[in-house]
Amino acid sequence: MATVSLQHSLDTESTNIESNRTVEHSASVRASIPDKEVSSTSQSHSKNLLLLCGVLLIALNLRPALASVGPLVEDIRLTTGLSSLQLGLLTTIPLIAFAVISTLTPLFTRRFGIGGTLLGALVMLAAGIGLRSLPSIAGLYFGTVLLGISITFGNVLLPGITKRNFARNSGFVTSLYSSAMTLGAGLAAGLSVPMATDLQLGWRGSLAVWAIPALLALIVWFPQVGRLTKSVPTRSFIKGMQDLGGSRLAWQVALFMGLQSLTFYALLAWLPSILMHRGHDAAFSGWMLSLSQAVGIVGSLIVPTWAGSKSDQRSIVVFLMTIESAGLVGLMIGPAGWVVAWVSLIGFVLGGSFGLALLFIVVRSKDAESATELSGMAQSIGYLIAATGPMIFGSLFDFSGGWSYSLVFLLGVGAVKLVVGMGAGAPRTLG
Repeated sequence: MATVSLQHSLDTESTNIESNRTVEHSASVRASIPDKEVSSTSQSHSKNLLLLCGVLLIALNLRPALASVGPLVEDIRLTTGLSSLQLGLLTTIPLIAFAVISTLTPLFTRRFGIGGTLLGALVMLAAGIGLRSLPSIAGLYFGTVLLGISITFGNVLLPGITKRNFARNSGFVTSLYSSAMTLGAGLAAGLSVPMATDLQLGWRGSLAVWAIPALLALIVWFPQVGRLTKSVPTRSFIKGMQDLGGSRLAWQVALFMGLQSLTFYALLAWLPSILMHRGHDAAFSGWMLSLSQAVGIVGSLIVPTWAGSKSDQRSIVVFLMTIESAGLVGLMIGPAGWVVAWVSLIGFVLGGSFGLALLFIVVRSKDAESATELSGMAQSIGYLIAATGPMIFGSLFDFSGGWSYSLVFLLGVGAVKLVVGMGAGAPRTLG
C-alpha cells in the first residue's frame, strides 16, 4: 500500500514537473515571439523611414533647377547675349519635357523599376545641372533638356511610390513631399541672386550649387533600389494608355491637375504686375509673391493630410474653390489695404490644390502600376494646359489694358476646376 502510495506520489510529481516544463516552455515561446515581431517591426519602420527620407530629398530637388533661373535671367543675358525668346526657352524646355515624357514614364519603370528609374533620374539631374553651368551655350540648353527629363520622372513616380509603400498614410506622405517641392522652389528663388553676388559665384556657380542636393539625394536613394522590387506589369503599356484614355475619372483627375497648374503659373508670372498696377511698389509686390509661396507650403501640408483622412474629397474641393474665388475677387475689386489677406488666401489654395491633385492620383488608383500610369497622363495633360496660362492671362491684359478680364478668366477656370474636381473627388477608383 505504501509502495503504491509512493509510486502515485512520484507519478504526480513527475506529472507536475512536466506540466511546469510545458508551461515554462509555452511562456518562453510566447515571450520570444513578441521580441521577433518587435525586431521585425522595428526593421520595417527603419526601412520605411529611410525610404521616406529618400522620397522627400527627391521632392526637394524637383523645383530648384527651374526656380533658380528666373532671378538670374538678366545676368545670363549680359554674359551670353541671348535674346528674350532664347532665354524663355530655358523655362519652356522643361515644361515641354514634362508634357512629352510624363506619359512615357511607365515604359522606363517596366524596364528598370521605380527605384532604378529614379536613381537614373537623379544622375541625369546632377549631370544636367553641371552641363548647364559650363561656359557653353550648347551646354546651357542640353543641360536644360536633361534636367527637364529627369524632373519629369520624379514628378510622375512619387505618387506611385506613395501608393505602393505608404498607402495607409497617403495623405500625410503626399503633404510632406508636395511641401518639400514647394520649399525647394522657394529656397532656389530666394538664394540664387545672393549666391551669385554676395558669394561671388556668378550665375553659373549659383546654378551649379543645386547639383549638391541632387547628389545628396542620389546617395540616400541608392540603397533603396535593391529594396524596391520591380513589379510585374499586369497589362501592356498601350493597353494601359487606352484604358486611361477611355476613363472619365482619369480625365477628371488630369484636368484638375492641369487647371490648378494653369492658375499657379499664371499668378506666378503676373501677380507682382497686378499689384503694381493697383498702386503698390515693386518691392512690396515681390514680397507678396514670396508670401503666396510661403503660405502655399502651409496649404500643401494641411490639405492632402485632411483629404487623405476622407474617402470623399468633394467637400474639400468646394472649400478650396470658394476661398480661391474670394481671393481673386479681392484682388480685382477688394480694398487695397487687404492685399495681404487676398494673396494669403490664394497662396493657401494654390499649395493645397497642388497637393490635392497629387493625392487624387494616389487614391483614385487601384495599385502602384495604375498610379504611375495615371500620374503620367495627368501630368502630361496638366503641363500642356498649364503652359497656356501665363500667355492667355497676359494677352487679356494687352487686350483690355487692365487685369480685370484676366482675373475673371481665372474665375472661369475655377468654375471648370470645381466641376472636374467634384468628379475627381468622388469615392471611386479606376477600373
